[in-house]
Amino acid sequence: MNIPEKPKHKIAFFVGSACGLGLSPVLPGTCGALLGVVLHAAVVLALPASLKMPMLLTMFAAVCAANHLLTPWAEAHWGVKDPPHFVLDEVAGYLLIPILFREGNLWPVAVWGFVLFRILDIFKLLPPARLIDEQLGGPWGVLLDDLVSAGYAAWIMAIVYWMSPELFV
Repeated sequence: MNIPEKPKHKIAFFVGSACGLGLSPVLPGTCGALLGVVLHAAVVLALPASLKMPMLLTMFAAVCAANHLLTPWAEAHWGVKDPPHFVLDEVAGYLLIPILFREGNLWPVAVWGFVLFRILDIFKLLPPARLIDEQLGGPWGVLLDDLVSAGYAAWIMAIVYWMSPELFV
């Protein structure tokens, strides 16, 4: 798996691969996005209502900042643009969903959000996700297509909730 030797690079490797979840040989982005689900669940289950949104926003900002800082390292380490084992963009994408969609209970929101986000992110079904993925490089290119996909997932969830709120109970 080409684990770096220097401690500073080991930390970047660990963080960038979402605690190793992104090192999966099958669907590394999907596995990495599970860290977002874990963080979301931890916030909902452990914090009082008044702290949930501030903590989600803080974690989202921290993951986006880490993505921005570590993308050049990851691209150099793995030798490709937007390396598949560098999955902070998927973690940030998932975390955006409970920030944008604030209805329903934890587990239905997590399942709907995770599934919709991964489908939209993998297949880039709706513009401008595919255009961003193909034409915008660097940290913003790595991150923004996931955030667009997460925004669409939250929007679809809002429509489904409006039509059938019982699906989120």
